[in-house]
Amino acid sequence: MTDSPLRDQWHRLPSTVTDWLFDNPGCVIIPRTLSAEISAALDQPLTWDVHGETSLSEEDVEFIRMKAHENSDGKPDTGYTFFDSVQP
Repeated sequence: MTDSPLRDQWHRLPSTVTDWLFDNPGCVIIPRTLSAEISAALDQPLTWDVHGETSLSEEDVEFIRMKAHENSDGKPDTGYTFFDSVQP
């Protein structure tokens, strides 16, 4: 993503980005709209693919999962579970 891990830049990210990351803690690719927001907030270019998306390192993904877990404590369960499956 950037030269420094996401952990070092977390405090600079806008709430729209952190909320999305909390809602999608297992994603390894950030959509281009959020990549653009991150780039603007950090005031530095990100490494983008041909679609404008940014890939996260394993260290960044683990950090996001930890932060999402910390953030989810005390939140009510919505009762909705998403199952991703492949049909034969």
